[in-house]
Amino acid sequence: MKHLFRSTFMTRFGPAAAITTPVSTSSPRALRDLPGPRAWPWVGNSLQVDRHRVHQQLEAWSRRYGPLMRVDLAGMEMMVVSDHAVIAAALKARPDQFRRPSRMQAIVREMGIADGVFLAEGAHWLQQRRMVMGSFAPNQIRHYFPALRQVTSRLQARWQRAADQQAPIDLQADLMRFTVDAVSGLAFGVEVDTLSSDGDVIQQHLDRIFPALWQRLNALVPYWRWVRLPRDRALSHSVRAVNEAIGVFMRDARVRLQDPARRLAPPNLLEAMLVAADEPGSGMRDADVAGNVFTMLLAGEDTTATSLSWMIYLLSRHPVAWQRARDEVDRVLGPLATWQVDDLARLDWLEACIHETMRLKPVGPVNVLEAVQDTELAGVHLPAGAAVMLLMRQDGVRESMFPHAQDFRPERWLGDGAGLAPDHARRVAMPFGAGPRICPGRYLAMLEIKLAAAMLLKSFDVISVDTPDGREACEHLDLTMVPEGVTMRLRLRA
Repeated sequence: MKHLFRSTFMTRFGPAAAITTPVSTSSPRALRDLPGPRAWPWVGNSLQVDRHRVHQQLEAWSRRYGPLMRVDLAGMEMMVVSDHAVIAAALKARPDQFRRPSRMQAIVREMGIADGVFLAEGAHWLQQRRMVMGSFAPNQIRHYFPALRQVTSRLQARWQRAADQQAPIDLQADLMRFTVDAVSGLAFGVEVDTLSSDGDVIQQHLDRIFPALWQRLNALVPYWRWVRLPRDRALSHSVRAVNEAIGVFMRDARVRLQDPARRLAPPNLLEAMLVAADEPGSGMRDADVAGNVFTMLLAGEDTTATSLSWMIYLLSRHPVAWQRARDEVDRVLGPLATWQVDDLARLDWLEACIHETMRLKPVGPVNVLEAVQDTELAGVHLPAGAAVMLLMRQDGVRESMFPHAQDFRPERWLGDGAGLAPDHARRVAMPFGAGPRICPGRYLAMLEIKLAAAMLLKSFDVISVDTPDGREACEHLDLTMVPEGVTMRLRLRA
């Protein structure tokens, strides 16, 4: 297995690229032999980047130094990869050859969050993965679809109130409320109605966690172990509040599971995990269940909401694509109360818009892995514990892969344009990852995006989608890449 990834690969770069030839497969290179930006003593390249824009700096360096390079961030020397074939090989080699960073796992535990399927490794991950995949299977989500539709109607009502008041909508915040409500019912069997309130709701506590995690991952010194700043106290309060809410979810679920019939066929992720944890020899504890509940809330809130925000922003800048999406929704869908899963499956243009959005504005433009043991990746020797950063967008915006790569052209996903066939294009863009640890919630995410976008197109005219300075939306990275400060103004369709 050690030499699994020692292979020749070719990437197609423009004339200014630093590397235009295949990587040699003779003897493995060391990480220090790779090209890269000059590092400063002690701090490496850390002070040369803004942690909220680090993905853009790494992409710029990759265009200069090539598909494999070396950087030193936060005191950690790492290999940076932008070639999609090498990225796919690394992702498919999990969990045997690569894992999520152990540093991330340690920081999350320090924050008071138990491991879930996102951070679990080895046999522990396999146990959790089986349960999570079953709970997010298409048939399970179909069963839950009426509740998803009800959550969408609450978002519609919230936006109607904003339209009546001619008030700007904080796009990312409202869509996070929508996704928290959607995933809570499916995964936990409870209704968490954040859309009907502006008070102290669980979504506001969740919003603190990804930015805090990203800040700590990029810190040169783990100051919070000795000094607690106000933001650290606020984080502890939010984690405690979410854990208390999860405790209530679990207690209520155990009451429901006193029904023997329900225990035989648990209808949601939480109850399925509790039943599995109660099995003799399961190896699962209540802490494992709580960790997965936390994971589902975090992942279900941030990633889907961010893709939705970016798609609405991009469509607002492309009125022809917007009108085609609206015409399709008007043709296929009747009133919201009548929508069915199969109806949404017929929204081919809207789905193409989703894929094009995720190509241009991936929620996770960087992904970091850690070598489990000594191994090689693309002819580079990596000792156990070495970090590998994957630039997920670079090939997705390369002209050789996608003609007019910087343009928003959804038709490319319908096979109507030049370039890669849609199936091959998805293997280049990889918005949900690849390999055994591909995102288990991808089907739910696509359905949520279609529901919210179709409701917007069907019910409202968009007066404007605005940025704070009137320029293009800034990409703000806090573990996920959100459009910074985007607001929307609506009016009801006549």
